[in-house]
Amino acid sequence: MKKTLCFDFGNTRLKAALFEADVLANELLLPDDKDETIEKLIATYQPDCSILSSVINHNPAIEEILVAHTSFHKLSHLTQLNFTSPVGKPATIGADRLALAAAAVHFYPKQNNLIIALGSCITYNFINQYHQFLGGAISPGMQMRYKSMHDLTAQLPLLEEGPMANGGNFPIIGYDTKTNLQSGVIAGITFEMAGFIDFYNNRYGNFNVVLTGGDAGYFARHLKKKIFADLNFLFKGLYAISEVNNC
Repeated sequence: MKKTLCFDFGNTRLKAALFEADVLANELLLPDDKDETIEKLIATYQPDCSILSSVINHNPAIEEILVAHTSFHKLSHLTQLNFTSPVGKPATIGADRLALAAAAVHFYPKQNNLIIALGSCITYNFINQYHQFLGGAISPGMQMRYKSMHDLTAQLPLLEEGPMANGGNFPIIGYDTKTNLQSGVIAGITFEMAGFIDFYNNRYGNFNVVLTGGDAGYFARHLKKKIFADLNFLFKGLYAISEVNNC
């Protein structure tokens, strides 16, 4: 059975996923990107193929290690994709957004798809029924919003609570500083996403909405339109791209 290791190096976490055939068999949180960390993964799982999506300045030596032991591909604007990108500067599209678009086309072909990824930043990625990635929007993520309000003011405290703090309950009309911050950030993100969804719905009609990222399940429950919450959507996109470029 063919094994594929998919690496997702984001701004806050380094993650990997093992696919056996086309099934996600294991997801891993990596402590670092040192040579020995990658070599241990290869020794443990003995993958046939590997693919790397990185938005950070990662350890360049790991690419040589993956080339030596697997059929390796690094996701970039030169990657062969299952969609086109008729935008002004396609080379500037982030590797993570390329993977999300590829997953949308692979799992929801010939449909309009809006993929919302909740990470350090929130990205809105629209792929139409003709498999064209049209772009979207980027806005600050949850922790970035909390941190900016703390760093750029003299008195606001730093909150690091996710939307599931206190069971996911907080007042929309805050009654103290903490709940005002929670409402502004968590409810603000919810209203922002709902506004974007309404905009695309008015322009394109029927389409799928996929939420991904660690808090996708929470936010999906608070949106009116039917939402697909898939925490592994980026990894599924990396696997689909690997199939086109590697094995």
